[in-house]
Amino acid sequence: MLDLRIDNATIYDGSGGQARSGSVGVKDGRIREVGSFEGDAHTRLDAKGLSLMPGIIDTHTHYDAQITWDPYANPSPALGVTTLVMGNCGFTIAPCRPDDRDLTMRNLTHVEGMSLEALRQGIDWSFESFPQYLDMLASKGVGPNVACFVGHSSVRTFVLRDGASTRAADAGEIKQMRDIVAEAMAAGACGFATTRSYQHNGEAGIPMPSRLADDHEMTALSGALRDSGKGVLMMTKASDTPMSWIESLCAAADRPYLVAALLHSNTAPELAFKDLGDIAAAQSRGRRMYGAVSACPLTFEFTFHEPYPLEGFRCWKPLMRMKTAAYRKALADVSLRDAIRDELKERALRVFNGEWDKLFVAQVADPAHAEYEGRSMADLAAANGADPLDFMFDLALSEDLDTLFTATLLNSDEDAVGKLMRDDNAIISLSDAGAHLTFLCDAGFGLHVLGHWVRDLGQMPLPDAVRKLTSEPARLFGIRDRGHIKPGAWADLLLFDPDNVGRGATRRVHDLPAGASRLTTPSQGVHGVWINGTLVADADGLRSDASLAGRVLREFDS
Repeated sequence: MLDLRIDNATIYDGSGGQARSGSVGVKDGRIREVGSFEGDAHTRLDAKGLSLMPGIIDTHTHYDAQITWDPYANPSPALGVTTLVMGNCGFTIAPCRPDDRDLTMRNLTHVEGMSLEALRQGIDWSFESFPQYLDMLASKGVGPNVACFVGHSSVRTFVLRDGASTRAADAGEIKQMRDIVAEAMAAGACGFATTRSYQHNGEAGIPMPSRLADDHEMTALSGALRDSGKGVLMMTKASDTPMSWIESLCAAADRPYLVAALLHSNTAPELAFKDLGDIAAAQSRGRRMYGAVSACPLTFEFTFHEPYPLEGFRCWKPLMRMKTAAYRKALADVSLRDAIRDELKERALRVFNGEWDKLFVAQVADPAHAEYEGRSMADLAAANGADPLDFMFDLALSEDLDTLFTATLLNSDEDAVGKLMRDDNAIISLSDAGAHLTFLCDAGFGLHVLGHWVRDLGQMPLPDAVRKLTSEPARLFGIRDRGHIKPGAWADLLLFDPDNVGRGATRRVHDLPAGASRLTTPSQGVHGVWINGTLVADADGLRSDASLAGRVLREFDS
């Protein structure tokens, strides 16, 4: 007898082929039957024509810290995600020496927008090495299936300690780092992740350690994957990182390379397409390179206590090291404001590009300013005869930096974003789930694809969207027996109504350790999420009786 039988489903199997009506039978966590077959089950569900697809695979998350206190990795499973990849950009917590824990947490509070007190109260540090981290997760149990990158910044900090963010490594240190990467790959890492992005800074604007790596270090650490014969390389590039250099690292490792973050900018619209063109050219030369693109507009909530969108400006770097009084004085200084305006004249792909009509006052701290809420900087500046940058800075200063702003920073041109998503060399990714918790929540990116892009805009056929969310990332990462609905595959399943599937409005909750807040979003149109054959979520979200049905993935196809 089967454990689970889902009947009368419209089945999208992940291959990109057309849907078919039928049933799916599950036994011992795996799919046994698909289509028309005989046999009863302990649990039988009539799908009544709803759509059934493989669970979404989210290849760009940052749950590395959160999952040690929240094994369900909320809110991802309730949003249809059954497998997630952690450690992107090299921002991991393993390996980590006990004496370096505070440094690691302080880096995460800044680059990933996390509460320091939440990290201090929440992280389970019962590990030091990367293999011990994987062992700990497996012993505690996980809600979704989890694959982990070994992260460059953690490896660098482990070896160089205080010098990790200030200097190049010598030959002996590079060998130590390569040995750690090799050890991680042998223990079950899914690959090696790094960043070169100027936006990626630790506390006080100190560059994340991987940004200090020279060519020799990058080549050596990438080459550790050649020796292992498996794994994916991942880099978040800077705006001026040559794609030809990334291709050379891809060649040295002879492994797939996933390049992030290819986001569309209205002020430099050709750059993301140029990157995908360079990737296509590399593919023609036999390099397995792919671009990570997002289905979501990059929308941030922020205050001037931590104005992350501005941290990519060169002139902003000194402010990140200032104490409160000096910082506020700098905000009022016309020379800083003029320097920002000068940088905005440069053609570059940065997080904020001066689109004042897309930057709004979300919430004021002073009731006297209530009329500003919901209005853009462009509108408010025009109405008050002011420059929009001056108006924003002056408003923040007048409200003790507590004014809450919201901005759609990138990916707002839907025709361009749709073209990026449909590109054969693009992986739909970049949810950043688990990071930037106070600024955004794109964990529901897959539901957004199914609802907004497929149903509402008609930019992509549903079978293609399912393939891009499931079997395509599974193939890239060598994730075994997932991303398909077929006999023998693990029963990671998402049952949804295509007529109303999507992600709900974001809301702020205070459920992190120390009562810290995060943004979250509910699902819409989801009727069931199964992980390894176990129902973990339904229309009401994560079930109260959800078990830790996931697995720590440690074996990958080459």
